[in-house]
Amino acid sequence: MRATLRHPTRLVPLAFLVAIAAGTMLLMLPISRAGDGSAPPLTALFTSTSAVCVTGLIVEDTPVYWSRFGQAVILGLFQIGGFGIMTGATLLGLLVTQRIRLRDRLVAQMETKTLGLGNVASVLRLVLLATVTVEIALTAILALRFRFAYDKRGEALWHGLFHAISAFNNAGFSTYSDSLMGFVVDPLIVLPIMVAIVLGGLGFPVLYELRRDIRRPSRWSVHVKITVAATGLLLVGGFIAILWSEWTNPGTLGSFGAGDKMLASAFASVSARTAGFNTLNVGAFTPETIVVHDMLMFIGGGSAGTAGGIKVTTFFLLAFVIWAEVRGDPDTTAFGRRIPTAAQRQALTVALLGVAFVALGTLALLTLTDFELSEVLFEAVSAFGTVGLSTGITPNLPPAAQGVIIMLMFVGRVGSITVATALALRGGKRLYRFPEERPIVG
Repeated sequence: MRATLRHPTRLVPLAFLVAIAAGTMLLMLPISRAGDGSAPPLTALFTSTSAVCVTGLIVEDTPVYWSRFGQAVILGLFQIGGFGIMTGATLLGLLVTQRIRLRDRLVAQMETKTLGLGNVASVLRLVLLATVTVEIALTAILALRFRFAYDKRGEALWHGLFHAISAFNNAGFSTYSDSLMGFVVDPLIVLPIMVAIVLGGLGFPVLYELRRDIRRPSRWSVHVKITVAATGLLLVGGFIAILWSEWTNPGTLGSFGAGDKMLASAFASVSARTAGFNTLNVGAFTPETIVVHDMLMFIGGGSAGTAGGIKVTTFFLLAFVIWAEVRGDPDTTAFGRRIPTAAQRQALTVALLGVAFVALGTLALLTLTDFELSEVLFEAVSAFGTVGLSTGITPNLPPAAQGVIIMLMFVGRVGSITVATALALRGGKRLYRFPEERPIVG
């Protein structure tokens, strides 16, 4: 029994469940609520799950409903969720003992997606260094801007710290009721946050490799090349699509100048891939922009980072598979390297399971609510992709529908890790093969 619980594919979900339970109990304390009494269990559970799973969906207005203590609890939860419970535990053991056991290396490898046991310690140090460096730098930039541009005496540091940690962990929580809509045309607020979102969403193994060979792209691994190229393609594509769709929309970009429209569209493209902040009114988006967001949220960001979704490597690996099949190539290749069949099957499994969870979640929400398909689909994709954007229906969801969102957030954050790892660990050789017979496809 003890050995079973130590298995990485069970440890990670269990650790997240423990964190969610602890966060729920803390948020149910009277001191966590700004008003009288304590938060209802479902509200506390929803908020705790959203924070630990770095999603950002809320049923109560964070700065209004929760006290400063409650907001600090939420901050701690999405810091833990983004940093990775297993990664944090392994780092703590490394710092205390200056050594790492083989079992801990295996657990850390599963959480950080490193390619070999020999560089686990280096990757874990980078996790800590990157997290601390980016969050401190962003806190300083935002705090100074809040203090001198918006006269936030006594609160500038808190607002800066909260948004810095939320941005790097792609959590989407904000200490402002309208998220970042009040700073839509302020580049000194939105640009640093965009940089932190992208860095957090690339994935720590990518940052680890870029640190070593940033000037020698030819030496990058296929994983890094796919992640960097796909990230750039999605960011630019999302920016163009949002700018085109919202250019004349009076509810979003219509009243802005050309420069401000470009800034707001760029932020929306970055945030849609899992950050969850918004500088524009999501409920006023055109149908085209809603569909673009659905696609960006489902794909998500890089593996082993703070981003959600099925991950860019999964999506673009399948694109390479399709391209090879269309061309009739016997092998699937990317950047001069052949992709193993096992990796292709894993990508297909993760993607189709993602489609299944979103479809089932959408169907459940349609059954439990009176909202339109586009609204509940957006909500389901946002929850599964751990994005946190909403058209505004989250606070109005009935308890059963909130339960569906809770499940989607948990599966979206933990499920893809567990499934991918389980598939990798199940790999083995069979001493026999069945006779081949090809069914009709298409």
